[in-house]
Formats: sequence, structure tokens, C-alpha cells
Amino acid sequence: MPKDAAVEEFAGLVHALKARDGRSFEALGRRLSVSASTLHRYCSGATVPEEFAVVDRLALLCGADEEERRALEAAWTEADRARRRTASPVPAAPESNPEPSAPEPGPDPALDPTAPEAPRARARRAAPAPLLVAAAVTLVVLALAAALLGHPTRTASVPAPASTSPGRAPAPLPFTWTIGSELWQGGCGHTYLVDRAPRAVAPPPVAADSGAWAGTHGAVHGGEALVRITLQGRSPSDAVVLHALHVRVVDRAAPLPWNAYRMDNGCGGAVTPRHFAVDLDRPRPLARPVDGLDASGAEVRTIPAVSFPYKVTSSDPEELLVSARTAGCDCRWYLELEWSAGGRSGTVRITDGGKPFRTSGTRGRPAYVYDSAEARWITDTESGQTG
Repeated sequence: MPKDAAVEEFAGLVHALKARDGRSFEALGRRLSVSASTLHRYCSGATVPEEFAVVDRLALLCGADEEERRALEAAWTEADRARRRTASPVPAAPESNPEPSAPEPGPDPALDPTAPEAPRARARRAAPAPLLVAAAVTLVVLALAAALLGHPTRTASVPAPASTSPGRAPAPLPFTWTIGSELWQGGCGHTYLVDRAPRAVAPPPVAADSGAWAGTHGAVHGGEALVRITLQGRSPSDAVVLHALHVRVVDRAAPLPWNAYRMDNGCGGAVTPRHFAVDLDRPRPLARPVDGLDASGAEVRTIPAVSFPYKVTSSDPEELLVSARTAGCDCRWYLELEWSAGGRSGTVRITDGGKPFRTSGTRGRPAYVYDSAEARWITDTESGQTG
């Protein structure tokens, strides 16, 4: 039999996620605790998972955003219904009597030992054959009608809110947020991991062009990633309260075996901004507030860290700086920000353009700095640096 249209739609979304991530069925299956063959059946439509949780974990692992996850859940809901339709009604028809007029068990007690866990209707065995045939035909017609009309009526049926216009379901956020994810310490110090030999790596860019340079080279933040979150309320008077910032690690792997390229020969800024420090190597990383330092004047001044909650309005924005470090993993992670305003509350997922942020340890990797005089990348030993 041909696959149900809802199952094919769901399988297409799962296959697209897998293809976008690029990892093999085996690699993704290990992260999801399912076999490679099971994941392949999900992608081909041969099987619909009984629970959405495994699909949701796959979506997170592949960097799906909120809208994609809602659409995926709606497609799974329809595919699961199709799976249940094809699995249950026809076999059950000969065993049950649709006639509701006999509430008491049938007089034949010999049937009870053979089906102790059967539905209550199984005790009624006296229904005439024409009624059973009519019931089976009715169920088949209803199943076919539901399959043919499932897509046009999807938004009118009871399924999850995700299946009805996800863009209009929630009210707009009472604040806006943007991120910067290609930041360098002091504007000059950063390390990237690149899977290329030094001769195939371009000279380091200025900090403002770091995003294009990293994208061209397929670079990954080495050792530390800095993320700046800028938040601003929509109203000048109704403040939005920011309650907490959570860190979610969606994937851990061994550090990348790539070369490390440093964007400086050592630099330091006069001001170290206050920030939230995240240790990605911990089992459950936390965003910990850390003091900043201002050494631009005659005396070094501490910039006190501010813990949550924060308040933002349209005239009083806030900037949060997150420093996420790792020595022992290739980590993919994102942030969740809890907020409340005007009797509403919620959580915003902060990602790198819809995908998790990524940071990998650099311990033991060959490290290079750029020699401007010779116009080439040289090792730490050649440059006189040791760390």
C-alpha cells in the first residue's frame, strides 16, 4: 500500500533535518540512543516514532528553531494518527459489536478464559454477521475519508496548537533581542579551529570581518565563545523583567582534531566588561555573573557584576555578555532567557541564527599565529609564544 500523505510529509521533514546536519545515521543515532536503522526508517517513512520526544531531540541536535519544531510536532501528530488508523480499526471490527444495546456480558462463559484482556465488547458474540460486515465497511470508509481529508481539515481539528498558524498563536514578545557571536576578547584576541593546513588559511581579519572569515574557513570557536545579547523593551513605561539565563548543551563530542589559529600575537584591553561565565565542561553548566575591570584610569576600578533580575524598556536597553569556555569537548549549546511583563511570562531560546552555538577545546592542538613580516602563519615555537 502507498504511504499515507501525512506520514510522507513527516518523513520528509525528518530527512531534511538529518541532511542539513550532515552527520551519518550512526552518529546521530548514538546521540539519540536509537539505532541507525531505526533513524533511517523515520527518515524514509517506514516507521513513525510512538513518541515525539526522540524527534524533538533530533530537531535540537540539528539546530531547528522554535517554528521548525512546532511544524515538526504538528506533522508528527498527523502521521501518528495515520499510523494508529492503519494499525487498529480493521482487525478490531470482527471482534467487537457496534450495537450498544447489550450492556451485560454474553451468556457464553467459555469465551472468557481465551481473551482475559480483551475489550469489554468482546463478550457480546451474538451479533448477526450482516451487522459485523456493515461495521467493518463503515470503519474502512471512515479511515479512507480521514486520510483523504486530513490535510484540508488539519487546522480545524483538535490537534496541537502547533498545527494552527504557529505565527499567530502567541502574542508578539514585549521586547526585542539581537546577538553578536563573533566577538574577540578586547577586540583583538581570539582563537579559531580550522580544518586546513596553514598555507590554505587566509591572514587574520579585523574583528569586524571575523564572521565572514570564519564562515569561509568553516571555523569553530576554539576554547572560548563570546556572545553578546542586546535586549530592548517595546514600551517606554511597561518594563520587561528578565529573570534568569539558562545554558542548554545539546551535544558533546571529543574536541575537534583541527589546527588552532590565533587572531593576535597577544593583546589586552583597558576594560574587561562584566559578563556571565559558562563552563561547558560541567555536567550542568550555569551562567555565573563575573565582575569586570576598568584599567583605563589612574586606578583599576571594579565593574560589579549584576545578577538577575534585570529590567528593560524601550528607553533603557540592556546588554548581556556571555563567555562560554571548554577544554574537553566539542560542545553545541544554546541559551534560554526567562522573562515576564504585563501578566505574561515566557522563555526565549537564544541561538546562533537558528542553530546551536559551537565551541571546541584546543588542548594539544597545533597552534599558529600570523607573522605579518613574512606574511605567513607560524607556530607558537617560531613566534616565541608558549601558550
